[in-house]
Amino acid sequence: MLSALKILLLLYLGWCFVLFALQRQVLFPRWMIPAPEEPAFEGRDFERWWLSASFGRVEAWYLPPPANPEPSPAILFAHGNGELIDFWPETLGRFRELGLALLLVEYPGYGRSEGSPSQRRIAEAFDLAYDRLVSRPEVDRGRIVFLGRSLGGGAVCDLSLRRPAAGLILLSSFTSVKAFAARYFAPPFLLRDPFDNLAALERYSGPVLLMHGRHDEIVPFGHAEKLRNVSRRARLIAYEAGHNDCPPEGERFFRDVERFLREEGLLRGEGPPREGASDP
Repeated sequence: MLSALKILLLLYLGWCFVLFALQRQVLFPRWMIPAPEEPAFEGRDFERWWLSASFGRVEAWYLPPPANPEPSPAILFAHGNGELIDFWPETLGRFRELGLALLLVEYPGYGRSEGSPSQRRIAEAFDLAYDRLVSRPEVDRGRIVFLGRSLGGGAVCDLSLRRPAAGLILLSSFTSVKAFAARYFAPPFLLRDPFDNLAALERYSGPVLLMHGRHDEIVPFGHAEKLRNVSRRARLIAYEAGHNDCPPEGERFFRDVERFLREEGLLRGEGPPREGASDP
């Protein structure tokens, strides 16, 4: 019996070692995404930014707001771990119809960006992107909303700890990466990139919109409920959807987001955000 326990312990330690070594390949499956083509920017009303980080250059795409004499609100977007910024300009470009600017930030090591992904490097890239965004004269720095899908929720919650956000929108996101450790029989302390959204929302005092599929097979709906319960000003919208098809209808998604932005005074010409909404 003692010998069998020793063998099991050695096998488990070996499994933990494999998980520790390969966890970033699981969390950041960039190897599954086909290499993107060089984008054509001619005739398209947006800019390509290269952000110089300590590990290399990171790409970002900026879609400016419609021309207006007054500064406009902006959306800063972080995509899921199996996506690229190339997937989103046509869909999220509709935010410009609401008078918002849009910034899509790539992850290190994804697409044409240099380096390799980690929470620390993603944080560095998003800090650089935010700082460049608020330097634009056409952007209202007091009305920058962070929008994150799935893993992107971790990126923008992490950003909210260091940079002020007028609001947070989390689509199909999780409480923390540690919550998935049990799924792989791994002790949570082995995780290198925890992305603790629960702790971030406990500290964040601004408005939060949570959007989640009731039948999410990757990030169960209970994650959204826990995030709502720790937030001071969160509302939760549930869709009859899974993970990759949430929200099921693009039109409903934009209606729900517009209602949230309008009710929180985060659209142009609708009064200032509530006091404290921009506190990091």
